Amino acid sequence: MDLHPCECGSTDFDRRHRLEQRGEDIVAVYEGACRECGRNRNFAFLMADEIPPPPPAFGGAAPSEIIDPGEFAAVAADVSARAGLKLLNSPEAEHHRQRGAVAYAVAAVEEVLKFIPAGQDAVPASAFTSEAGRARYEKDPGKFRRDILEIELRLTRQILTDIDTVSPPPGDTGSRG
Repeated sequence: MDLHPCECGSTDFDRRHRLEQRGEDIVAVYEGACRECGRNRNFAFLMADEIPPPPPAFGGAAPSEIIDPGEFAAVAADVSARAGLKLLNSPEAEHHRQRGAVAYAVAAVEEVLKFIPAGQDAVPASAFTSEAGRARYEKDPGKFRRDILEIELRLTRQILTDIDTVSPPPGDTGSRG
């Protein structure tokens, strides 16, 4: 929802959530007024048959039908950059405060990898369905190769491990491993 702002440009709205039965499908509906201009915003998502993993994961085993790989890559890059700046500018004892953001970036990269078909080495151009996603892909299609994405995932997971090693949350005495 944050990837698709209101006509006024704001992503901020008072979200009310409900589940609806539509035929054989269960649909998650989010709606509310834009805090900036008052327009009603409404999003409906078909729920997958499988129970999704807990956050920060985004969904099940299949690639998203709502968010394309370019949008997930943008989320990963943005969150990683912001968390990275905070990690660089804070004492190690406070690094645990960025753990959630880094875990979110890991989940976003994992989502990009789901778009690579079995036996292929990169996300196909046809997977980019949003304007923003296509623009990101056209700017640098090499960033969507499996080997590059796996390196990014490994490095971001290593940052999580480092956070857990140098800065466990208050009350935690050891590494999460």
